[in-house]
Amino acid sequence: MTFEKTPGWLDWYAGPSRPRFKLPSGSVDAHCHVFGPGAQFPFTAERKYTPCDASKEQLFALRDHLGFDKNVIVQATCHGADNGALIDALQSSSNRARGVVTVKRSVTDQQLQQMHAAGVRGVRFNFVKRLVDFTPKDELMEIAARIAPLGWHVVIYFEAVDLPELWDFFTAVHDDLATTVVVDHMGRPDVSLPVDGPQFELFIKFMREYPNVWSKVSCPERLSVGGPPALDGERDAYRDVVPFARRIVETFPDRVLWGTDWPHPNLKGHMPDDGLLVDFIPHIAVTEQLQRKLLVDNPTRLYWA
Repeated sequence: MTFEKTPGWLDWYAGPSRPRFKLPSGSVDAHCHVFGPGAQFPFTAERKYTPCDASKEQLFALRDHLGFDKNVIVQATCHGADNGALIDALQSSSNRARGVVTVKRSVTDQQLQQMHAAGVRGVRFNFVKRLVDFTPKDELMEIAARIAPLGWHVVIYFEAVDLPELWDFFTAVHDDLATTVVVDHMGRPDVSLPVDGPQFELFIKFMREYPNVWSKVSCPERLSVGGPPALDGERDAYRDVVPFARRIVETFPDRVLWGTDWPHPNLKGHMPDDGLLVDFIPHIAVTEQLQRKLLVDNPTRLYWA
């Protein structure tokens, strides 16, 4: 089957530099994706975008080039609840990848067990309005209850501007949930606003009041308003995101994760050099202890324990 990618979609950057920052042994890229290839794993008819192909082989080659030991592959909305491409990548990883899937209520317990055996450890719920429809609370709670015996966690993706509207929903869910909840990309704050301003303080409050909530301090290339860096060796990019990510890392050091977000779905304007993204890490985790927690200890405890 042939798919024509969405007009304006940027292909991932095929010539990433080698990072100057040496990753600790056992480091995990805790947020990345596979797309298709569409001829083998068709994209869902309900998708709101059609991406470029980004195969498991290309992901694993990037992992090795950047110096990571393992990956956590997150289901992308372009594949809907068909997790075939993700499962195939996990089964080809020699136990060096784990997965976060999207499922519907109709998923059977046998299918969940099969996913677990393949390496799945979480379910993702997307609340970004331009990408998906809203997930009802009863559906989220039903699925969360069914995955709890497997030791899986819940991943939620939303934008900071929507957190006040989602607050009652999320807090009610978390009051009833015993499982870990991981927030993608710091809840996508507006980094042109103060790091101690009311928008980001609400997210800090969310993490402080709910000790089961973790955060990925990823995607500076999505959050930065300073413009894209040059692809010619600039190693000091996305500095306007640093205070936000660093605050979370230093406030909640045992509940943070980091990932490349390769191949950077729905990114507009520029496609980042993944080597530069790795060189962002020591700006937000400034000690070896924090770097090890962020890149090794926390993801290993969540996904490989």
